Amino acid sequence: MAGRCKATKRNGEPCTLPANGPQGLCWAHDPKNAERRRKGASRGGRAKANRELPAIKTLLEDLTEQVLSGELPTGPAAVANQLINTRLRAIETERKVKETEELEERMEALERVLKGRPKAL
Repeated sequence: MAGRCKATKRNGEPCTLPANGPQGLCWAHDPKNAERRRKGASRGGRAKANRELPAIKTLLEDLTEQVLSGELPTGPAAVANQLINTRLRAIETERKVKETEELEERMEALERVLKGRPKAL
């Protein structure tokens, strides 16, 4: 049976996953998997937004129906709408930050490749 990963998690606790390679690290802590972890994390961010947006649209539909039917006064509905808009801005900001981080990583990778090439005449 493989031993436990010798890495430490971000919170300072020892990793409890089984070690896979000769370095004594699990898949999540092995540096050779860094690129695949990064790609998975960027997909995860998009997936989260894709789950949140339909829920927000449903919430807006319900809010609209309640206001139009007179079930919800316009004052509380306006406050709820402002909160929903704040949530949407937060989702968009998170998306932009992740996109920027991804682009920065890609540019850094390109710069590393270009540094290794001979200069054109």
